[in-house]
Parts: sequence; C-alpha cells; structure tokens
Amino acid sequence: MKILVINPGSTSTKLAVYENELPKWRESIYHPAEQLAEFHHINEQYDYRMSHVMRVLEQSGVPLDFDAIIARGGLLKPIPGGVYRIDEQVKHDLWHAEMEHASNLGALIADELAQKIGCPSFIADPVVTDELRDIARITGIPEISRISIFHALNSRAVSRRYASQIRKTYEELDLIVAHMGGGISVSAHHRGKVVDVNNALNGDGPFSPERAGTIPARQLVDLCFDGKYSYAEMRKLLNGKGGLLAHLGTTDVQTIARWAHAGNKKHQLLLEAMLYAVAKQIGAMHVALHGHTDAIILTGGVAYSNYCISLLREWIEGLAPIAVFPGEDEMGALAMNALGVLEGKLPLKTYACELEKKQGRQNE
Repeated sequence: MKILVINPGSTSTKLAVYENELPKWRESIYHPAEQLAEFHHINEQYDYRMSHVMRVLEQSGVPLDFDAIIARGGLLKPIPGGVYRIDEQVKHDLWHAEMEHASNLGALIADELAQKIGCPSFIADPVVTDELRDIARITGIPEISRISIFHALNSRAVSRRYASQIRKTYEELDLIVAHMGGGISVSAHHRGKVVDVNNALNGDGPFSPERAGTIPARQLVDLCFDGKYSYAEMRKLLNGKGGLLAHLGTTDVQTIARWAHAGNKKHQLLLEAMLYAVAKQIGAMHVALHGHTDAIILTGGVAYSNYCISLLREWIEGLAPIAVFPGEDEMGALAMNALGVLEGKLPLKTYACELEKKQGRQNE
C-alpha cells in the first residue's frame, strides 16, 4: 500500500510517502516568517501551502498514484479518537474552526489531492480527540468545562509501540503518557481510551517551554484587569509567550538543560519547576487510573534530554515502570493509521456520526 502523509505545522509542511510501514521519501517545506506574515488568518494560507505541496511533489518526481492520503487532524469539534474519512462536514468545520492552527489545512489539502488522484483521504487522532469521563469535565464554575486538547496522535502511537514491545495490546493496558514538547500534555489511557488529560493548549496542567499551564485563578483575573496586557496579549501569555520563554527568553530545552547542568541556578530552578509540575500531573493521572498504572511513557522533544528525564524520574520512580520514547513520529503514526484502515485492521469512522453519538450521550 502506498500512502502519502501530509502534516502542516506553524512554519512548515511535512510530506512523506510510505509503502506499507516503510518510509520511502520525506520532505519538509519551510515557510519563512516574512511570507506567512502576509496572511491574517490561517485559512488564507491554503492556496500558498497547496501550491508548495504540488511543486515539491512534482520536482521530487513522486508519482501521484497513492492508495490513500492521510493528514494530521485539525481543530474540529470534539470527537473520539480513531481514523476518519475526510468528507464535506469535516472540511466545513475546518474552514469554520473556532481556533486557528496550521493543522486545520491538512485535511483540506489532502482531500483536494485525493480527489485529483481518485483515492480515499483520512485524518487520525486529531488534537481534539475527546474520550474524557464526565467527571473530568466539571469545574467549580458552571459556565466553564474542561475540554480535551492534547497530543493525541503521538500519545496513542507511543502507547501502541510500548504495548507491542511487551507483547500486549494497547486496549489491555492502563498507561500514563507525558508528551513534553512546546506544550505538555499528560494523559491517562484506560483500556484504549484517554479518560483524562490536561488541555495542553489553553492554560491547564504543567507550564511548558512556551505555555503558561495552570495559573492561580485570582491572580490571573487581577492581571487580566490591571491594564498591563490587552486581551490578545493575555492569550499569547497563555499559549505562545508563556512558560520557559517568559522566564528565560528561549524555548530551547536542550540549551536550558546545558546551562542548568553547568550550575546556573536560575536555569536549574525553572527547569526543575516545570518537571515538578509534570510529575504532579502524572500523579493526578495515576489517581485517574485508580492507582493502577501499567507504565508511564515519557515522550516529545524534552525526552531527548537526559538531564530532564533524570529530574523527572526522581519524582515518579516507584509509581510504575517508566518507558522513554524521545521525540515524536507523527508521520509514521499517520501512515500506520491509514495502513490499518486499508488492511481492514482499524475501523474507518464518520465524523458526523460520531458527533451525533456524542450529542446523544450528552442528552441522556
């Protein structure tokens, strides 16, 4: 099976061709900041990115004869995890998504290409994957519910890898996955469902290299109204200009770790504080799994740092076995999801049907 994978990020669009599980070709298209600055909304980048994708495929001599095209899922309405066919409802909700992110363009580009070629197009485990228990949604303010936005694709992929290594299935295990990148999500996986997780995008859970995480509520309200920051600036503090960036002026954890290892007290304190917050979130997810965790999986870019992993181990050693999968292989995870559908090993879901089921459960 020949599969094209498309993964738009904030400053790049990654492409890959897989034959079954083997990567045969990869390319990352870099989008300079000065070019992206010409666009005021993410949707306006569609033609720009589409033309770059077509040009790179043509210049690379990649034949357009795929069995399927799969893209990173965008900020759709909350749905359970899985593989979804890209249809008109998916495209409509991405064009009109409440939150902007480059991943919203992935399914749109994939479907246009698929229609030209005559093959199916999919998305898998989008960041809005929502399988939370009802009790995990409730807060002390009726107008505010917790929502599920996290690194669903990589978290589920490394969970399946770990399960395979110990000759089990993902659906047999209770796992905690700490994905530590620009944002940090810590998810509780109970028998194949993510029953609890912090909102890794909009101010919940541990602070991260560029995100603020949970902030003391009264102090946050006071800061919002003291006139120092505008509404847009406050949102940026929560996501984009918070975390380590706000304290140290950089999101480069490897560099921060080198300074900390060399004895810089400020870098040591802030890195330890971030990992302490991650450890506390892992402890909370251990409770969400009723104190029974088969393994804790540490993944994402921060997991490349032995210094960081050592600090984190000091807090969580003893809770459960620890497995480390540095980085993330979103391209491989997407390809494996597409292959699973093509081979009949994974079900293909319909977005509108899952939304109807979800609404029905909420109305019960």
